[in-house]
Amino acid sequence: MASTADQVLKPDFGASRKHFIFTDEHEQLRESIRSFAIKELAPHADEWEETTFPDSVFPRMGGLGFLGLDKPEAYGGQGGDYFTALVLAEEIVHARSGGLAMGLAVHTDMAMPPILAFGTEEQKQEWVVPAIRGEKILCLGITEPDAGSDVAGIKTRAARDGDDYVINGSKTYITNGHRADVIVLVTKTDPDAGYDGFTLFLVPMDAPGVIREKRLEKLGMHASDTALLAFQDVRVPATAVLGQVGKGFYHIMWELQGERLIGAAGCVAGAQHCFDQTLQYAKERTAFGRQIGKFQVMRHKFAEMATKIETARQLVYTTAWRHHNGDYPVREISMAKLHAARVAVEVADECIQIHGGAGYMKEYGVERVWRDMRLNRIGAGTDEIMLDVIGRSYGL
Repeated sequence: MASTADQVLKPDFGASRKHFIFTDEHEQLRESIRSFAIKELAPHADEWEETTFPDSVFPRMGGLGFLGLDKPEAYGGQGGDYFTALVLAEEIVHARSGGLAMGLAVHTDMAMPPILAFGTEEQKQEWVVPAIRGEKILCLGITEPDAGSDVAGIKTRAARDGDDYVINGSKTYITNGHRADVIVLVTKTDPDAGYDGFTLFLVPMDAPGVIREKRLEKLGMHASDTALLAFQDVRVPATAVLGQVGKGFYHIMWELQGERLIGAAGCVAGAQHCFDQTLQYAKERTAFGRQIGKFQVMRHKFAEMATKIETARQLVYTTAWRHHNGDYPVREISMAKLHAARVAVEVADECIQIHGGAGYMKEYGVERVWRDMRLNRIGAGTDEIMLDVIGRSYGL
């Protein structure tokens, strides 16, 4: 029997794209965060490029429950699964401010997890509980002027002195460094012990000897504050040790995996947002008597970008599913971070090209996306480090 026209299966390009890792509750959360970002954050994005976003964003988001989505209810969190953190990373792009997204991610997904994982109950009560409420701001101190990708080259020293430790050294490129109340600080406690000579400390930023030397000027992420810090004879009690003495390197390597995956999700979302804006522009902009999107070369540009974004998205989601289910897929996390960061930069660059001269102007915002996204190929592990991790995972 011949099929009637209404029985023929037709492609529905406008269908919902919800992935299997997300439930209806995740989608409701997505709508809430997006609405908040569009209404309360995005209108200030241009202003915050000049001034950095205000500290008041933290208690506002804490009050809405957005700073502890996947954190335990015992400490004031929402008790959600890992995918709720992905939703936040994806939807905060609607704030139109990479710097704001970075400042929040450092707080929720870089500095807070190691305190929860390795901290004492007292440390969690002192720092995590108010951090989830947005009353205390966190930052993470790894990179130094002479030690970036080479974490083993860290020189900041914590020397035991009776019941205390005395810390000397410096850190640079520290997001939230000028506004934070505490820093998760990577130090060397035994310079001769190799990877077993590192220790993490929770150092209050108002402790004597902590110097916020300079607010650094950057290519992008202008809305976040980035600091050069010095530590001069900073004395902290032994209770400031986070985790085990001598195990700081392993603690921080664990932390970087979650950070990289969240960053990858943000890259995909940022690329998609830039794509959507540029697609709309291509439908409105005319040249040579028709919409520029109607030219074959433009269709192909969008097809290439969409394919790259989708491959990155599926890699991130599948890896996040494995991470959520208890795997430790370092190879795939490294792949996701590498690929998503590259795709985001490539898409932003192509979107500038499609906009033409307008893309080079601040008015349209795509140049900001490129400047903000470019950091993702450097921060939390450079492309080259990711490639080396992946290569070594195959026994090379």
